Amino acid sequence: MRLQAGQKVVMIGDSITDSGRRDADPPYGTGYMTLVRSFVTALHPQLGLTWVNKGIGGDTVRHLADRWQQDVLDEQPDVLTVMIGINDVWRRFGDRPLEAVPADEYQSTLVTLLRAVRDSGDADLYVASPYMIEGNTGDPMRAAMDIYGGLAREVATEVEATFIDIQAAFDRVLAHSEACDWADDRIHPNQPGHAVIALEYLRAFGIDIS
Repeated sequence: MRLQAGQKVVMIGDSITDSGRRDADPPYGTGYMTLVRSFVTALHPQLGLTWVNKGIGGDTVRHLADRWQQDVLDEQPDVLTVMIGINDVWRRFGDRPLEAVPADEYQSTLVTLLRAVRDSGDADLYVASPYMIEGNTGDPMRAAMDIYGGLAREVATEVEATFIDIQAAFDRVLAHSEACDWADDRIHPNQPGHAVIALEYLRAFGIDIS
C-alpha cells in the first residue's frame, strides 16, 4: 500500500470529483472521492489520513491553472490526484465550443501544473484519464476523449506520476452492460459508475480489494 500514516490526500478535478461537495453534500460530495475515502478509512483506520476535495463542476484545465496555487500548492498535499479533461473536450460538442481546450494546451498546462507540485515538495502524484461512458470508439466525442486520455497518460509519464485509466475501467464494464446503466448522459456517473472509478483509485493506491 502506498498511502502512509498522517498524509493529506487532495483530489482535484471537475464535476465528477465535485459531486455536490460545494452545496448539498459538503465537504466530500457523494461521488468516487467519498467512496475511496470511506473504504480506505474502513480498511486502514490507523492511517489517520486527511482528505480534501477540490473538484469544481464545469472546470477545464484552464480553471485548474487559475486556482492551482490556492487549491493545490497552498494545501501542501502528500498525495495529489488529478482528473481533468472531460469539459476540455465536451465543450467542443456542445453550445460553448469556444471554451473547449485544444489538445496541445491541455497537455502543456497539465504538465506545468504538476511540475509546480514536483518543485514544491515530494507529493505522490496520480493522473486519471478523462473518459466517456460510450462503447463505440468511433463516436466523435469518444474518439476525441481517447486522444485526451492518451495525453493524460503522456503527462503522467513525463512528471513521474501514476496513471489511472478510467476509460479502460468503463470499457471493461461496458462489455457486459449499456452506457445508461452507469450514467444518464454518458459523463456524470450514477453511484455504480462512481464505484467503477473508485475501484481504480483504490487499486492505484495499492489497497487490497480482492
